[in-house]
Amino acid sequence: MTQHEWSRLFQITSTKLKDNWSLELDENLVHNSQRPGWKKCIVSTGGRFRCTKCGRGWSSNMVRVVCHMRLASGQGFVKLRPSRQNCKECTDGPMEEPSISSDNIKTLLKNVVEKIRIKCYNEYMGNTNRPFRSFDTNRPHEPAHCEACMQGICPKR
Repeated sequence: MTQHEWSRLFQITSTKLKDNWSLELDENLVHNSQRPGWKKCIVSTGGRFRCTKCGRGWSSNMVRVVCHMRLASGQGFVKLRPSRQNCKECTDGPMEEPSISSDNIKTLLKNVVEKIRIKCYNEYMGNTNRPFRSFDTNRPHEPAHCEACMQGICPKR
């Protein structure tokens, strides 16, 4: 999905927030390196990957999405970056971006909005994390090929 499509879905999802919020995909975002005044969270989703070197495809239920958020003077900002994976079959295969279905993006963004309500508005939400549509995969998680594992933010590492 493109930046525009992510932003459009976020605008639909964030209508219940008290302030105006915008979303940006940021490929340089790192979980524990947020700027002063920004809050952080990690949400999970499922996605598909395709190796640009050999064409092999695979699914993962361990796509971690780093999120930084800030509310200042009635304007909210969200930056997101889904974690990448590389192919276990290719030597030196590049880290690939996940393809995330619009249904899983909608669920992910609802979870992000709940994190915003907790972290930026101090609302108590309880445990309302929505599950995403997972993939039926019997293959084990590959920590050596998971960017989130390498960064220490994957629960499977």
